[in-house]
Formats: sequence, C-alpha cells, structure tokens
Amino acid sequence: MTARRARTAILISGRGSNMRALIEAARAPSFPAEIVLVLSNRPDAEGLAFARDNGVSSAAVDHKIFAGREEFERSMQVLLDLHRIEFICLAGFLRMLTPWFVSQWRGRMLNIHPALLPAYRGLDTHERALADGVKIHGCTVHFVVPALDEGPIVAQAAVPVFESDTPERLARRVLEQEHIIYPAALARAAGGRLTIKGNRVFAGEAEVDCPPLRVPPEI
Repeated sequence: MTARRARTAILISGRGSNMRALIEAARAPSFPAEIVLVLSNRPDAEGLAFARDNGVSSAAVDHKIFAGREEFERSMQVLLDLHRIEFICLAGFLRMLTPWFVSQWRGRMLNIHPALLPAYRGLDTHERALADGVKIHGCTVHFVVPALDEGPIVAQAAVPVFESDTPERLARRVLEQEHIIYPAALARAAGGRLTIKGNRVFAGEAEVDCPPLRVPPEI
C-alpha cells in the first residue's frame, strides 16, 4: 500500500527557486509531501508557469485588490481549503502574514530564511552579514509564528564567508544550501517526525540535528 502523502501548497511571489527544489524532491513516491498547489500574491510571478509546466495546480490572489491583509488572506484560505491543503511552504512569499492566518497553520507552515537565525532577521541579510564581518553565514528553515523570523528552527546549513565575497556571490552559495535543507525539512515535518516544545523542535525525544557544515570552494 502506498503511504499517504501530506497535501502541500507552496506560496511564492517571484521565480520561486526553492519552490522548484521542493517540487523536484516531491517527485519521489517515497517523499512524504505531495505538492498540489502553487499560490502567488502576484499574477505575473514567474514560478506559476514552472508549476503549471510540471503538473502542479497554480493560482494567484492579487493582494492589491483587497482593502487589507486579512481580507487578502481569507481569499487565499478559501483556495487552500478547496485544495484540501495540509501543509504550507513559504518560498519567497513577500507578504507579512497576520496572526489570524498564522494561527490557522500553526505547526503546519514552514519558511526558509537566508541567514542563521536568530541572527539577521528581516531583509538584506547578506549585505548585513558582510558589513558585520562575520565568518559564517547560512540559511534556516523554521516553523512560522506571528513574530517575524522567530519560529522554532527545523534545519540550518552554514557556509563560510570569504574576503572576496560580494552579496551576490554569498547569496548564490547560501541558495545552494537552501535547496538542500528545505526539502529535507519538509520531509521531516510532513512525515510526522517532529514535535514542537516551546520554541524548539524535536524528532522523538531528541532535538533535531542540523546538517553538517559544508564548505564549498572559493570561486
């Protein structure tokens, strides 16, 4: 008997490179999540065409036509309910979510952030890391809570920061790691192997291990 897979939606605002990594990973029949919907707040988002071309339903709810954030989110929720979504992955979704929406998906919504949280919450993470002279940077997958970038951490990956780095070069190396840890984190979460206690994530009785440090060559 084929194991049941969690029906999962990916929310995007642009090209959705992490969306692509998640869709590719979910092609495996053993992957515990099935990507059934890609939803964007921008009708012109490039990632919508990729989803359609790869057999995934896509839809757009233009946030600009709504009077407020919650009205916009309630329209998204209708589509999510229609597709019987059980899990959400945010992949470059550039909208702040209200506590109302987050509460609907508590423990069932993941985000990936281009920094080693709790450092560098918010935007311009690579520029800020370089300005501070840090030697290690990276990315984090976490459960979403109402406070920005403060949810329980599921996985992290680190990259070294080189003296020759620009924000663009550093971003490329971090993005490579994002494409690795996001599918792995979704597999753990959708597979029911994680529990949240306070602001920490556990697999069974043990706290979740993060992937080891990978040191790509300087280019």
